[in-house]
Amino acid sequence: MGELPVIQKTYDFVKWFVPILNKLPRDHKFMLGDRMITELYELLEGLVKARYAKDKLTQLSDLNTKLDILRYQTRLLSDFELISVERYQYISQQLQEIGIELGGWIKQQKQSSYKPRNNNETYYQNSEILN
Repeated sequence: MGELPVIQKTYDFVKWFVPILNKLPRDHKFMLGDRMITELYELLEGLVKARYAKDKLTQLSDLNTKLDILRYQTRLLSDFELISVERYQYISQQLQEIGIELGGWIKQQKQSSYKPRNNNETYYQNSEILN
């Protein structure tokens, strides 16, 4: 079984971002930096676990929240001028791409978790029920 793109993208991002966070100034490294590192590792771990989980949707929704927290934490890095504007833009782009992959996986799970009561229900009706 090949690696899911969202897992590989997250792995590559963690590998790139953690060394940067480890170089934050002392007064930010032990609070914001360590929290972000923990969130990154939990995101990667959660994606791998979700891949094999029976109920993927709940886990994926939780991971989407973690991703949003990382977005805000990254914004704080920028607002505290701990990273350059260019680096902030790159990090934001990577988080956005991971979010798109994760959102697609969530959407796929929502569609596959709905079981029509009979064969006469249309896709339009299915999507109304999910909303």
